[in-house]
Parts: sequence; C-alpha cells; structure tokens
Amino acid sequence: MTALPQFTAHNGFTLPALGLGTYALNGDAGADAVATAIGAGYRLLDSAFNYENEGSVGRGVRQSDVDRADLIVTTKLPGRHHARVKAVASIEESRSRLGLDSTDLHLIHWPNPSQDEYVQAWEALVDAQQRGVVRQIGVSNFLPEHLERIERETGVRPVVNQIEVHPYFPQTEQLAYHREHGILTEAWSPLGRAKELLDESVVAEVAAAHGITAAQTVLAWHVARETVAIPKASSLDHQRSNLAAGEVVLDEAEVEAITALGRADGRLFDADPRTHEES
Repeated sequence: MTALPQFTAHNGFTLPALGLGTYALNGDAGADAVATAIGAGYRLLDSAFNYENEGSVGRGVRQSDVDRADLIVTTKLPGRHHARVKAVASIEESRSRLGLDSTDLHLIHWPNPSQDEYVQAWEALVDAQQRGVVRQIGVSNFLPEHLERIERETGVRPVVNQIEVHPYFPQTEQLAYHREHGILTEAWSPLGRAKELLDESVVAEVAAAHGITAAQTVLAWHVARETVAIPKASSLDHQRSNLAAGEVVLDEAEVEAITALGRADGRLFDADPRTHEES
C-alpha cells in the first residue's frame, strides 16, 4: 500500500496527498467503487450534497473493513442552503444520507457572493463542529477576500479550501496565500482538460524520465506543490495507478516546467468565484 505524504493545517488537522473524487459515482456501482478504493488504500473521500451520491459514498464506507476512524469523508453544503436555518438542516441531511454519525470534513461548496449568505453558512458549520456532528470545517472555491471575511466575523479559520488547480490553471498566488495561513489546498479537476493536458510534450518528457504515465506525472506535480489532488477513478487499476503517483518525487525544474503550462484562460469553465453562483 502506498505511504502517502501528509499535509498539515493550522490546527494540526492532516490530509493525505491524494484522495478519491466521487462525482458521478452513483448507485450500487458507486458504492462498490468507493469500497474498492478504500481497500486499495484511499483514506480521503470527496462528495457533495449536489453530487447526489452521499448515500452511495456512505454505503461504500460501510462495505469496507477499514476502521471508520481512519477515513476522512468529505461533503459540501450547496449554495441554496446558505441561509442559517437551511444550512443547519442541510448539514443534518448530509449526515443522514451518508448514514454516518458525523461528517469528517464539511465544506461550503461556493461562496455565491451576490447572494451574500456565506457567512451564515459558515456560522452553521462552526456550530455543527462545536456540537460534534462535524469534525473539521472548510470551504471550496473561496478567494482570500471571502476567507478573510468569515474568519473576521466568526474567529474561525477554515482548515481546507478546495479550488480548481491543474497545470493550465496553477493558482500560484492562491496557493501561497493558503500556505501563509495554514489552510490546506485541495485541487478539484486535478487533471484539468485531461486529453489535451496529458498530450503536452513537457508532461510526456517528465513521465518518460520517471517511467510513469502522464496522469501520474500531473498528480505527482500536485504532490510536489503540496496540493491534495482528488481525481475520480472507478476501476481498481485506475485507483491504484493514481495512488501510486504519491510515491513519485519530481525535482524543482520539472515542477516549474509543468507549472509554466498555465494560461490566462486556464479555467475549465466560467467559474470565477467572484461571480459564479451555485444553486
């Protein structure tokens, strides 16, 4: 089993360098894929209320024979549930769907700034943590201005910010901000535009130098930058291949060469947190 590097937040909370994304892993097949991944060595699982698969993820957890205390089950609060009363109910509903006594890491999925209720959502998560129904709390797709506001108004800093990060959108400045404040970075869509990205000559050259696949090269790039990548994988072979990337060590020049693939229009879709609204 791969011994993954561990990254530590400002409060001592740790995450493994690689986790399992579960978007579109639904139904019986999704539960089986989650259980298989846990058996392969995954300890971090990423879901969301809006993925409509919390039930399958929770069932996959219960199907595995790994100690529940060793797993970090993540879910996310949707934009339509930011108002305080709705947020409290949403947190409870996620626990029920997952079939777990507590969620290990609960995030706000998007800030939805024009709605201007994300502070209420954060207050609900802070309260849930104090009541013991959520172990750790964080956010997703928050910019520094959003992070600073919720800490200023509640006194509580997130342990995680899950954002879009991949070589076409390396987010160097935001990663530096996170490091300075002890906030762990999780990367959604860590392989970006996979077909195009994995065909890049620099990725192929680094992969050849290490005797690994192009996808493993990009995941190793994430590990080197201390971002927690959460690629989706349903098959055992795919899961094992992704997990093995945690053992690959790229040198500084290789990391910089891949980071140089960054583009001004590198986002996967029009999802600027300053304007994007999630329902």
